[in-house]
Amino acid sequence: AAFFGPVARGNPVVDSFEAELRRVLSSLRRLRGAGEAEPPQHDLHRHGVNTLFNIWIKYKPRLPEWYYNERLVKVGDTLAQIKEYKLALLQCYERYLQQFVSVNLDDVMHDVHRFKSTFFPNGVRDKNAVLTFHALQARSVCIYQMACSRDRNLQNPESLQTCLNALTSLQLTMQVALPQENLCWLIYNGTIHIYTICRHLMVMGQSAKVLEYLLWASICMESSIPLLSVHYLTWRTTLYTAVSQCYFDCQAGIHGEVFARRGLIKIDELKQLEDISSSLEHIETEKIFREATLKMSVMIFKRAVYESRRKSNSFRPESKVNPRKAVNLSWPRTTTERLLVAMFDGAAAQFLAILEALSDSSRNLLPLHPPVPDEIEIRDVTSELFSAGLEILSGNHLKKQKPLVRSLDLHFILENIFVITAGEKGVSGDAAVKFVKLAFSYEEWNVFYSAFEFVDNFLQAQDDPTWKKAEAELKLLTLMQPIVFPGKFERSFSVSDDGNSKEGSAPQGSEKTQTIRKESVKPGDPVHDLKILATTVYSCVSTSEQNVHPDKEILIDVVMCLWQKCKTELQQIHMSGNDCLEYIHKHQAYQWVHILWIMNEIIVKSNIADTNVMFAEITLCLAAILENVADS
Repeated sequence: AAFFGPVARGNPVVDSFEAELRRVLSSLRRLRGAGEAEPPQHDLHRHGVNTLFNIWIKYKPRLPEWYYNERLVKVGDTLAQIKEYKLALLQCYERYLQQFVSVNLDDVMHDVHRFKSTFFPNGVRDKNAVLTFHALQARSVCIYQMACSRDRNLQNPESLQTCLNALTSLQLTMQVALPQENLCWLIYNGTIHIYTICRHLMVMGQSAKVLEYLLWASICMESSIPLLSVHYLTWRTTLYTAVSQCYFDCQAGIHGEVFARRGLIKIDELKQLEDISSSLEHIETEKIFREATLKMSVMIFKRAVYESRRKSNSFRPESKVNPRKAVNLSWPRTTTERLLVAMFDGAAAQFLAILEALSDSSRNLLPLHPPVPDEIEIRDVTSELFSAGLEILSGNHLKKQKPLVRSLDLHFILENIFVITAGEKGVSGDAAVKFVKLAFSYEEWNVFYSAFEFVDNFLQAQDDPTWKKAEAELKLLTLMQPIVFPGKFERSFSVSDDGNSKEGSAPQGSEKTQTIRKESVKPGDPVHDLKILATTVYSCVSTSEQNVHPDKEILIDVVMCLWQKCKTELQQIHMSGNDCLEYIHKHQAYQWVHILWIMNEIIVKSNIADTNVMFAEITLCLAAILENVADS
């Protein structure tokens, strides 16, 4: 290329190289964009892979090394953006890194001195070091994404170990780059990658294994002077909150609270410096600090609301507030509500604190989940939290406040608690939906049905189809309640309306939800209830709009619930062997087989077959029964 002049546009070798790259990337992008709309086109994809391989081989001796290496990494970034992670890893990032080491790259990822001497022989200040750092980080991300594509739920121990190895590689890369202030952007990106992987592993119940990496990411943000600015405070407190959540997941709540209090101290230190000389608008900085303080305060409240009751009751018994009388009292009515008011301003912040205090990673939506602790103080606090949440949701604690505010500022993501605008009043629709699910999980049926009415009224009034997903999920919960907890609901009190208690009915309740409640009190025919639940789930997953399908976690719980309720009858049908058809006629067992068929269709349509071995048992049972029917 140098023969034809500068290595830039207009050079025939460079132009030819770039044109061939554009063609192959365009082809791969089209194939990836087609997704599930078309059958897999393996031949075309294989052709694209081979073409890219040949391009690298063809042009390596024709281009300057610096230009060739830059394009390797840049093309890798493009492939990663279109989710061609394996191709980006093998054809780009590792091809670039192989210039430093001929052995397995993972062999040098466990010793920092060997790592530095291998990948940075001229030191980390070398002009090529930035490209190498970027390639190393991108390689780790691709390895993680490939592990997820093979095993999204990380059920295979090898998949989990692959993710942990990727975290270790990211940590090592950041350790080497940390002393260089000009590489602060790389530290910031590294914390994002670590957080993304760790959050996934936390959801999979691996909080104990990722705690050290989240701690590392937090300390890195504190150790890089450019990242200590107010601009990065929101992200830093997100990491603090994730660390605290890890401690809570590991049943080490005291450490979670201590770390959150430490985070508050760090925030206050920065605020004092910012008050001396502020480079941003005062209103904007105040908003950032309020949000950061809120995140830490929520994690402190998560433990303090329970521990304060334990301590106070160890000295003197506290009189309990009768739920029937509580609806007539002014807010705050209980010890829990007084603590809420003391720590948080506004309904959104208070409701967020309630959600986080009730959230428990070890508690599933359906049994088997841990029972409510036997300690009477804990049961009291839990009930008071639900009562406070319902009061906020109803708007009775602030009569002039709307119960549900559908606002981008308040629409926070509930996989984590990190996106909320401080100082606003009102509760987001997503938060209210999660509250209803928590009430179901804790078997707080009064709260569940009362909150369901408020949320259902809100959902019915929305035109946005994305709310249909929440509507479907809550409908499934109301159908599951009489099946999973038959005869357990007995309504005793309701929220107040202008200070007047309406026992036995909820204010503003729709006829639809009142009907659901009445049916839930008196369980009907079990088979009929199971069939309605099964057909409802099937209709939810049969729609072509993927964004309105219920979450896979709920679908898994529903299918497992159906299987547990139907398993005994279905096994008897299966055991009848060649007399299967006669048995079905004699015992009117058609509906059991029908429910089994629906379960299998739900598994197929919702792509949850690989999440639980029990689903294979369902499919095998259906196949065996159909074979017996054919042989009868």
